[in-house]
Amino acid sequence: MNALSPHALIELTLVLGLTLALAFPLGKWTARVLEPGNRPLPLAGLERGIHRLLGVDATHDMTWTAYAGVVVSLTALGTLLLYALLRLQGVLPLNGDGLGGLAPLLALNTAISFATNTNWQAYGGESTMSTLTQAIGLTMQNFLSAAVGTAVLAALVRGLVRRQTRMLGNAWADIVRITLYLLLPLSFVLALLLVWQGVPQTVEASRQVTTVEATVAEATVLNDSTAHGQQIPLGMVASQIAIKQLGTNGGGFYNANSAHPLENPTPLSNLLQVVSIILLPAALCVAFGHLVGDRRQGTAILSAMTIILIACALPTIAAEQIGTPRLHDAGVMMQADAMQSGGNMEGKEVRYGTASSAIWSVVTTAASNGSVNAMHDSFTPLGGLFPMWLMQLGEVVFGGVGSGLYGMLVFVMLAIFLAGLMVGRTPEYLGKKIEARDIKLAALVVLLPSAFVLIGTAASLGTAAGQAGIFNRGAHGLSEVLYALSSAANNNGSAFGGLGGNATWYNLLLGIAMWIGRLFVIVPVLALAGSMANKRAVAPGPGTLPTTGPVFVVLIIGTVLLVGALTFIPALALGPIAEQLQLQSQLQSHAQLVGGV
Repeated sequence: MNALSPHALIELTLVLGLTLALAFPLGKWTARVLEPGNRPLPLAGLERGIHRLLGVDATHDMTWTAYAGVVVSLTALGTLLLYALLRLQGVLPLNGDGLGGLAPLLALNTAISFATNTNWQAYGGESTMSTLTQAIGLTMQNFLSAAVGTAVLAALVRGLVRRQTRMLGNAWADIVRITLYLLLPLSFVLALLLVWQGVPQTVEASRQVTTVEATVAEATVLNDSTAHGQQIPLGMVASQIAIKQLGTNGGGFYNANSAHPLENPTPLSNLLQVVSIILLPAALCVAFGHLVGDRRQGTAILSAMTIILIACALPTIAAEQIGTPRLHDAGVMMQADAMQSGGNMEGKEVRYGTASSAIWSVVTTAASNGSVNAMHDSFTPLGGLFPMWLMQLGEVVFGGVGSGLYGMLVFVMLAIFLAGLMVGRTPEYLGKKIEARDIKLAALVVLLPSAFVLIGTAASLGTAAGQAGIFNRGAHGLSEVLYALSSAANNNGSAFGGLGGNATWYNLLLGIAMWIGRLFVIVPVLALAGSMANKRAVAPGPGTLPTTGPVFVVLIIGTVLLVGALTFIPALALGPIAEQLQLQSQLQSHAQLVGGV
């Protein structure tokens, strides 16, 4: 099969084209939501009612420490409430399947996972979660964690725009507005579209259906055990899937996630979901341009994100469409020169194929979403390398809702600082000088999650408890552990699979990684916002670096890739790169065998 089929290129173009076409009008509206100014929003009365219910004064501006206090407290409280729900679901209503509570460490890991917008899942959704837990506990955290990430971005943008002030807005007001005017309406529309495509939305826990096999068995009286059909798990699936994708959460209602036929039944539902994963992160870049008064600023960042995404998508698609000689080695392919006509289809749904699966894998890891429509553990080494590296870049290529852009803005400041060192220019961004304290905070944002990924991987490989969960030895086993830590510390949530994640070691280790990847990034970002807000404006001069043109886009891309390469290439060389070299050796053996024949 061709490395890049026309179908794959058309689908990638369609995904990006639809995303960008929708992002610009949505970004304009998002800017108004984040900074309404003197123009009241349509549901201002409802907003005030919610504020009274919460008992907060939404007109009171907050310093960065107060803002961080609200964000951290909400995340911690959400974790505790979800933990209690997971432990007690066996005695609560809407538990039609009679499920018991989750084990303590698994419940803690899951609660941290959803509260931090990671949605790492070491459980089977339809077999361990009650209807109440799915509809109230998990879905509520999907909304809250996405709103918190966007609110932190709003505070950082205010820090860049405001002059000589310590105030960054009100966290409560931001979270309410984001939920009310962005997440809820978009999720409602997407949920309706998904129901139209066949995704269930019901309070019914399950339904008995008669399968084709049961009908045949009943007719022939050959197998009475299957004559009663099959129990199909149901629930409020469409509503959870909508916010799962739009909020870059990624947690699946079913264990098979977006590969499940009830969660993602058709090619159109697949397209709707993959576009929705990166829609809000793209729209926030557009909104950033509106908020800072220069649309080119947002366009430059959006361009950098899109270029990196395309650069990672193309080799991933190619690697999966070429296929693998290992089927022949396992005795599956009977001819020495036979290759899979459809590419590497192991672990993929036939209704999506290699192109749709590869595109989804790149989008979901670039956008801190983590939902999957194929098993990443079954990708070729090169096909799995780029999704893993996209997470290791810091989830800034689109990234999570809010978190992707504030992470990219940190890289923008680093890029400007490095450029200033090289050419002797004063580092400035949007009229604010970037000083030593700002760079130290930016370094914390970039280095803390990366350091934990590498330390956690080394600890897992070097201890008996960590090794016990590795089911594949050699380079692939290392890749599975590295992928898991990269996913958790960068709040992605996807997994290679093939790793025993539901064990004491990984429940605790990955739980800590998720906390670090969320709160140990949010707090320095808010501190950076406070630092920038307190500065006076500096007029552009001859030494000011332009931050809107193609040169600056290249500078951003170079900084992101350079930091990612310097940090993770040695580890990747021991995992997917080493495995790819082994695969390449097999390909050469096949070529020699075919030549001999």
